[in-house]
Amino acid sequence: MTDSGIPTARLGDTGPEVGVQGLGCMGMNFAVYGPSDEKESRATLERALELGVTLYDTADAYGDGENERFLAPFFKAHRDEVVIATKFALMIPPGEPTRRIIRNDPQYIRQAVEGSLKRLDVDVIDLYYMHRRDVNVPIEQTVGVMAELVREGKVKHLGLSEVTADELRAAQGVHPIAAVQSEWSLFSRDIEARVVPAARELGVALVPYSPLGRGFLTGSFANAETDLGAGDFRRHQPRFTGENAAANLTLLDPIRTVAEAHGASLGQIALAWVQQQATVHGLPVVPIPGTRKPTRVEENTAAARIVLTEEELAALEPIASKVAGDRYADMRFSSAGRE
Repeated sequence: MTDSGIPTARLGDTGPEVGVQGLGCMGMNFAVYGPSDEKESRATLERALELGVTLYDTADAYGDGENERFLAPFFKAHRDEVVIATKFALMIPPGEPTRRIIRNDPQYIRQAVEGSLKRLDVDVIDLYYMHRRDVNVPIEQTVGVMAELVREGKVKHLGLSEVTADELRAAQGVHPIAAVQSEWSLFSRDIEARVVPAARELGVALVPYSPLGRGFLTGSFANAETDLGAGDFRRHQPRFTGENAAANLTLLDPIRTVAEAHGASLGQIALAWVQQQATVHGLPVVPIPGTRKPTRVEENTAAARIVLTEEELAALEPIASKVAGDRYADMRFSSAGRE
């Protein structure tokens, strides 16, 4: 591929213009997906920017803030070129990878934004997400505090992650929402029922996380229990272990057939499918695949130029309905668990 750069898209009616593919930075120094190499991760950040990737996604929960600290030097060196997205609301207790503590209360939000600003070493966060929804706090109250952060100049744009259509509408009634981040891939399509139509109606962009099915759609592993290290988060996700993993592995066959027709990898076809949902559903779609290797970010961005035919889309259509196992062991903190 050439270094001419990927196309751009605006994050909804109110958000910034970004490369049509972003970069999920969680795994760069947070061993949730196995060990990483700091030098290679930094090279990946630079290569992504060269290829037109401008949206960089992190969260205060990733390594208890260490991911934000890791990214700070890169952001400082390229502040005018990048859009920084980070999140609040989710805490993962050390040694308990499947446990979630969710807080949306005003006091916590203010503590969280100050912590992120300090760790990122910036004066303002470009896109600030509510990472997960605390159903005990009215979303209007949460977004109201987030709106105050915009007025105070600490945040430019607001985002929500894993919210339902009704929650999105309620939030939009308080302050414009630029983007909704939710899992969306050939294996995870539940948001298409209500969330995607609501986002289109309200002028909100979709930012799909895990568009490669946490690596499963690339064929990089077949069973998390046998193929991945003891500390890998995917060992705790139902669809990647046991009989579920064996059943889901067969679902890669139609992806492989399409990939062969394009001379592409499995991952590129999975990403191309997500990118093409912008046309299918009529709204901005900016996936944030995560990687720690420059060669992978080259492969991923190349997928933004692959156009699947109607026949190929039809061949891939049945996959999600056949997936065995939920995407989380506890679905309460996902939009699908509350719709």
